Amino acid sequence: MPRVTQHPKVETFNFRIDPALKTAFTQATEAEDKPAAQVLREFMRAYVERRTFEAEARRQSRLIAERARDPGSDEARSLRELDALLEADDFRDEWKA
Repeated sequence: MPRVTQHPKVETFNFRIDPALKTAFTQATEAEDKPAAQVLREFMRAYVERRTFEAEARRQSRLIAERARDPGSDEARSLRELDALLEADDFRDEWKA
């Protein structure tokens, strides 16, 4: 009996893989009683989410760095405070490395 899912397949994704890796992956998914395709879809979703998160983090970092260039900004003030704390810290050389 064919599997019925909530999300019908729209596309297929074919790729070449080392036979030993395929065997090990299949054994691992069978040990968890999960279909290999489900695990691959989960990996793909996690990868896309991570990339999206990283892109947003880079965007925000650039924005903050741009703001920090303005000496009167809150960001620049925070960096000066951190620098002062590090200068007063006995371990400042470790932190600035």
